[in-house]
Amino acid sequence: MADPCRPVLSAVARATDAFELFSLASAGVRKSVPFHSAVWTAVDPETGLITAPMLVENLGDGERCATYWESEILDENILPFRELARASLPAAGLRAATGDLPARSARFRRLLLGQGVHDELRAVLRVGDRPWGLVSLFRNTGAFRPDEIALLADLSGPLAARLRTFTQPSESAPGTDSPAPGLILFDESGEATSVNAEARHLLALLPKGPAFPSPLGLKLPIWVIGTALQARAIADGRDHGRARVRIRTTEGRWLVCHASCLTGPGGRTGPVALVIEPATPADLAVLIAEAYGLTSRELQITQLVARGMTTAEIAATLFISPHTVRDHLKAVFAKTRVSSRGELVARLFTEHYWPALPEPVRLRRPGRPPVRARIPYRPAVAGHLGRKETVQGE
Repeated sequence: MADPCRPVLSAVARATDAFELFSLASAGVRKSVPFHSAVWTAVDPETGLITAPMLVENLGDGERCATYWESEILDENILPFRELARASLPAAGLRAATGDLPARSARFRRLLLGQGVHDELRAVLRVGDRPWGLVSLFRNTGAFRPDEIALLADLSGPLAARLRTFTQPSESAPGTDSPAPGLILFDESGEATSVNAEARHLLALLPKGPAFPSPLGLKLPIWVIGTALQARAIADGRDHGRARVRIRTTEGRWLVCHASCLTGPGGRTGPVALVIEPATPADLAVLIAEAYGLTSRELQITQLVARGMTTAEIAATLFISPHTVRDHLKAVFAKTRVSSRGELVARLFTEHYWPALPEPVRLRRPGRPPVRARIPYRPAVAGHLGRKETVQGE
C-alpha cells in the first residue's frame, strides 16, 4: 500500500521558505484528509508561542484569528496545543477526544460552532520535545477519522525537521543599526493603549500575517497579540510558561518580543508591558543550533571553537577526551556542511548572530596554570577567521 506521507514530504522538499512549506504541505494533506479551512503557523520552540509565518486558508482575512488564540491561551479548552505538544501522539481530533461532545471545549462553544465548524483536527509539528509548528484543520461536515488523525501525526516529525531548517542564518541578511527597544502597553482588557516610536519602527519590519486594528492607529500582528495574551495568562495563574517569542523580519533579522503583567495599586493586576527589540546572541544560540540539529554537547563545543580553543583545551574544559572532541566536531561539520573551524564560525556566528565574546575569557590548559585570554575575534571579518587568541598569564 502506498505511503500517504510520501507525496506530502516530496512536495515540501521543494519549499524555499517556511510559508511555502505550509502552502505545499496543506495542499498535499488535503488530498488524503479533506478539510474546509486551515491555519498553519510556526512557533518558538522554547515557548511554543506562535510566530511568523502563519498561513490562514479559507477563513477570510483571519479576522477571527485573535479570538481563536485568545481562547487558546485564556480559556479552559480540550486539547490545548501546550498539552498536545507533550502527548504521545502529537495530533488529535476534537470530536474523537470529547466523545463526540465538542461543546465541552470553550473554543468550540465560543468560536467554532458559530463559524459552522463540525470538527477540528490539530497537530503539533515537533522534533523530540521541541515544537516548531502548529496545524489546525477545520471540517464543516463529518468528523476526522482515526486514520486521518494518524496521518497528520506521522507527518509531525518530518515537517518539523524541514521547518526548523528555515531558522538557519541567512547569509544575505543585511547589517542594520540596532534601535532602542520598542514598548507597547495593553490595558486590563487587552487593548493597546500606548506605543513608542521604536515599536512602530520594529513592527513595520515584521512579515505579513493576520494583524488587527488598535486605537493607536496601527495594526498589531497576531504574534504580538499572542505574546501579550500569554503574559496575562501567566499573571492569572493559567500558565507557567514564558511570554517570549522570536520573530524573523522581512530582512532576515531576528527580533525578540517579550511581555509581562504589571502590578497596580493594592497588588491588583495591572497593564501588560510588551517589549520588542533586536534578538541577543543568547536569544539565538539554541535556536540556530537546533536549526542545524546540533545536540547540546555539539553546541557547547562549537561555542568553545568560536573562542579559539584547541582540541586539547576543549577536552580539558569539558572533561572529555580529545578523541571525543574530534568525533563531535566531525558531526558538527557534517550537520552544518562545512569542512573547517573557520567555516563553522563564519556560518554560525556572524556578528549579527554572535558578537564578540566578553573579555577576558578564562581558559584551562592541560598540564599548565589557568590563563585569561583576550579575544580579538570578529567573525564577520574574513581576515579574523581562524585567528587564535592572545594569551596573557594571570
